[in-house]
Amino acid sequence: MATIAKIQVSNSNPVAAVQDFLRGLLEDESVGGILVPVHLFGKGLPMPTLVTDPEMLSGADPLAPAYSMNSAKLLSRLTRGRPGERIVAVMRPCEIRAFVELVKLNQGSLDDIVIVGLDCMGAYSNTDYKAYVADRDAMEISAAFHESGNDSSGMDIAPACRACEFPNPSNADIILALIGADIKDAIPVVADSARGEALLNKMGLPEMSIEGRKEKLESLVRERTQYRDAMIERTVAQTGNLNELAEYFSNCVNCYNCRVACPVCYCKECVFNTDVFEHKPWQYMGWAKNKGGLKMPTDTVFFHLTRMVHMSTACVGCGQCSNACPNDIPVMEIFRTVAARTQQSFDYLPGKSLDEPPPLSVFKEDEFQDTVSHMA
Repeated sequence: MATIAKIQVSNSNPVAAVQDFLRGLLEDESVGGILVPVHLFGKGLPMPTLVTDPEMLSGADPLAPAYSMNSAKLLSRLTRGRPGERIVAVMRPCEIRAFVELVKLNQGSLDDIVIVGLDCMGAYSNTDYKAYVADRDAMEISAAFHESGNDSSGMDIAPACRACEFPNPSNADIILALIGADIKDAIPVVADSARGEALLNKMGLPEMSIEGRKEKLESLVRERTQYRDAMIERTVAQTGNLNELAEYFSNCVNCYNCRVACPVCYCKECVFNTDVFEHKPWQYMGWAKNKGGLKMPTDTVFFHLTRMVHMSTACVGCGQCSNACPNDIPVMEIFRTVAARTQQSFDYLPGKSLDEPPPLSVFKEDEFQDTVSHMA
């Protein structure tokens, strides 16, 4: 049975308790740094920060309902090649799943990494988080969010979080089991691997038991699954043909923010950044004359279709594509809709298992029997 230890919370301040826990990890001689969201200037979004000085952990706030970016791609940079020292990475479940996909694509390594996963109650969009915090102390309100779900702010968490049916982490070494816990009293911390067990044992934390977590998780997953299914049904109805799809992406300006923000878009050179789509002036004029007018920039729908083909099997639904869109296009909704169908076809859940190869990387003789029989 996995070790379940207790992070004692003083003065009803769980953020400070987590900071102390991270300092304890950093004091271990085998740990060189911790990748964790930090309020670098006291306010604003907590940004992923590689911390080597324990004093900097006074700004760490992994409990914040903020999700500035998916840190999987950053951890990939830190682990392509050997960093020389062990890194602890504090990550949400979708970040861990994205990093596992990158590892399977040889874009990162788990060799010198300890992953601390935390139960995720969701996060606001970047814009809404700024309004949520306003002039208040950002770290003081993180605990309130976890207790109430939204701190009576009147705002909903991001749609991607409302549709996420994986609020608890997998493939983590240590888990902060926040769901169902009274985090103003104590935070349960679970060792979920041998290396996690070793680190926890060194810290000498008291053991505890967890009650009610399973029921709370099941209730939350049911609620989110219902939202996800309704979202997919709505998106399918909005994008049933090419004209509707073009309207769906009509505000796209080809900024490619969604591609940059996506943790599983890993190509070093994207074809859309080459001269392949730099058409000649006479081509633009010809197309415009044929149609009577030509929307500029061109190739916006083709860009999104290409991305769907490229990474729908690896999409973990983190929602950073929508978070990064300057024109509020519901990119996440359509990518999750396509990904749900693609992943079901391959019977594949991205980031769930390190041992399962990505679709199309191996040949399975019994795949798509219905399709094959119809063609025969």
